[in-house]
Amino acid sequence: MVIQTMQKNTKVLELYITQDNADKKRLSCEYITLDKEGVYNDKFYAKDSNRAILITSIDSYKLSEANGIPLPKGALGENILIEGNPYHLLPGERFYIGNIELEITQNCTLCKGLSTLSPKLPKLLKNDRGVFAKVCNNQTATIHVGDTVNLPQKDNE
Repeated sequence: MVIQTMQKNTKVLELYITQDNADKKRLSCEYITLDKEGVYNDKFYAKDSNRAILITSIDSYKLSEANGIPLPKGALGENILIEGNPYHLLPGERFYIGNIELEITQNCTLCKGLSTLSPKLPKLLKNDRGVFAKVCNNQTATIHVGDTVNLPQKDNE
């Protein structure tokens, strides 16, 4: 059970968009703009609002590295890399990054792309790759590297 009133403030570490070109290159950004359709200028913008924004914790990269699989940041396909860990949040739970309210829609599903990085990666990150979120209340906002992330905490934290 999650207690919504307890908050843990963390920070946005990195931001990315996936370009819609042949190599699907990930572009590191100082800021991104979000709305109900997802991340502006991202390849997946307006494709599926329940999978519009992928948020990953730095913990996923640490877990991977601790298991002998060092990865460059952005390799997990995230739009937003944070220092906190949102993986305990359930679909429907809400939190803030800067002044924009986001709602968790689902845990990130594993994709074949992870196997290209390492055959061990899909199993290793089964529950630790990230969460999908969407923007609440038809807001549009820009978030920046360094913005505060307010995550609800589990009742045992």
